[in-house]
Amino acid sequence: MPQMMPLNWLMLFTFFFLLLFLLNMLNYYTISNKKLKDWSKKQVMSLLNWKW
Repeated sequence: MPQMMPLNWLMLFTFFFLLLFLLNMLNYYTISNKKLKDWSKKQVMSLLNWKW
């Protein structure tokens, strides 16, 4: 059982990090500043392009 602990912690950490990242992205989209909006869109598009 002790060997399983690091993996669980890692999964928890990655999940938390992803959640924070998504929340940040949502915040960028809701901000009224257009420059920031465009920048976040660019970031998302580059991320998608990199993924596929």
